[in-house]
Formats: sequence, structure tokens, C-alpha cells
Amino acid sequence: MSFFERHLTLWVLACMLAGVVLGRLAPGLVATVAAWQIGSVNLAVAVLTGLMIGPMLLKVDFTALGRLRQAKRGIGVTLAVNWLVKPFSMALFAWLFLREGFAPWLPAEHIDAYIAGLILLAAAPCTAMVFVWSHLVRGDALFTLTQVALNDLIMLFAFAPIVALLLGMTDVHVPWSALLASVLLYLVVPLLAAQALRARALRRGGPAALERLQATAHPVSVAALLATLVLLFAFQGDALLTQPLVVALLAVPILVQITVNALLAYLANRALGERHEVAGPSALIGASNFFELAVATAIALFGLDSPAALATVVGVLIEVPAMLAVVAWVNRSRGWYLAAARA
Repeated sequence: MSFFERHLTLWVLACMLAGVVLGRLAPGLVATVAAWQIGSVNLAVAVLTGLMIGPMLLKVDFTALGRLRQAKRGIGVTLAVNWLVKPFSMALFAWLFLREGFAPWLPAEHIDAYIAGLILLAAAPCTAMVFVWSHLVRGDALFTLTQVALNDLIMLFAFAPIVALLLGMTDVHVPWSALLASVLLYLVVPLLAAQALRARALRRGGPAALERLQATAHPVSVAALLATLVLLFAFQGDALLTQPLVVALLAVPILVQITVNALLAYLANRALGERHEVAGPSALIGASNFFELAVATAIALFGLDSPAALATVVGVLIEVPAMLAVVAWVNRSRGWYLAAARA
């Protein structure tokens, strides 16, 4: 794991500070960047998102789908949690906490947008950092790769309908054209480009060439992620610093969702007799969110300085420490899991 990945939370905090400073010192520059739009798409965010997600998707190997049977119980559990539970549980938790429990302490005109941001956050499973989490719990690398490849394939077709359905249920109107454009720009194009580069590298130099390509592309992805965060915090930094209560309240349903889905996947794998090397990454994939896609889609649909974008940015702040806590729990419970499996 790289220095950047080990200290991602600190990097996020540094970007938050840099973004706030940029917004204060150069408001004209930030406003100019915000105005670089074609339709509902901000060009700076589109370019940075492609550079951020594309290198991550180089790791996705769709040929791994042929080995699904090797951990079919774990695959089934993770798919059920990712696509049948997680988006809908987040919508439920967001509604319970934000519209009901926390409504007196939140701006009433922003509650629908906050809920929309949280739904976008949970509508797609993570495809990049899960490789790090899987390594930290000594997970089965083949299972992780297979699950990520399958999730990416499903995401191409399921992300837009799930988002449209759940946002419609929460009375947030989202034009299909804008949503489909977001999926095309932020998911389909980077995935196709990454797979083309992957195939080219394998043809020319085999696995060694692919490893070199991934090593070269990784710093580009990191730099694009940091630049995106700086840009986001240039718009949202004041809101984060001046509304700490709102940030704390938005964090609650995110933490509850991560906890519930990690527990559900982990215990379901144990009940089905799956190996711990599969149950660990299954819990992590089931609980994690594709926050890069969520942030980009929230910006495209609602704007850079929208409450929905703020909710996804809170997700970025919460995701890493929360997932590290899940990693620690999975590792500490290994003995119990193995003993229970032998009983």
C-alpha cells in the first residue's frame, strides 16, 4: 500500500484546507472554473474524474468472470448486499435520520438535496480502494478481482435506474438525460478507455507491461483525485467549516449504512460456510461506496456548490476511517470466524 493510501484521511484534510484557502484567496478563479460547463457537465470535473477513475479501472479484468464458481456463495452475498440492500438501506437511513430525526437542525430547503447526495453515494460499490482493503484483511485476491469486475459490469446498466428510482421515491426530480450523460461520461468512457489500454499493454508485453502501465498511471489517478478534492473544497469548504453540525448529522446515516452492510455481508458469508478470505473482502466491498462517481454525478446533476455535492464530500471524509475500522474488526474477529466455521 502506498504512502498516499496509508494516509488518505490526512490527504483529504490537506485538500480541504487547500480548497478553502483557494476559495478565499482566488474567488474569481474558482468562479471561472465553475463556469466551464457544457450543459450540466463541468469540464474541469469531467477531465479530472476521467483521469482519476481511468487508472483505477485498469485493474479490472473481465476474464476473471469465468472463475465465478470458485466463490459463488461469497459472490452471491456481495451482489445481494451491493445491489439489493445498500442503495435502498441508505435511502431509508437518510430519510429516517435527515427528514425525521435531524430535521429540526438542518436547513429545511436542503434536506431533499442531502438525501439525494447520500443516495448517489450508496448507489454504486467501490471499485478501487477495495483492493487495498482486501489486502489488509488477507483476502482472496482472485475473489476481489472477480467481484469488482462483475460489479463494474452490473454498474453500467443498474446505476442510472437505481438512482432514478430512489430519487423519484424521495421526490427529487432528476432528468434522465442528465443522469445517463453522467453514467456515460464518468463510467462508460473511462471503463472503455481503461480496457483498451489494458488490452494494448497485454498484447505488447504481457502482464509485465500491464504492471508497468498501472504503476505509471497510478500517480496520475492520485493527482487527479487530490485536484478534484481541492476544487470541491474550494466550493464546499466554507459550508464544511461553518456548518459542522450539518456535517456531523450527514455522517450519521453514512456510518450506520457502512456498519449494517459490513455486518450483513460478513455474517451471511459465515452462515453459508464461506472462507474468511472471501468473507472479509465481501464485507468490505458490500460496505464501501464509489465516492468518486458519486461526487462527479452529484456535481453534474445539482452543481458544484449544491447541498447534494456537500453530502457526497462528507462521504469522502467518512469513508476511509470507517473502512479502516471495518478492516480492524474483520481482522480481530478472524479467530471467532474460523472457530465458528469449524463448529
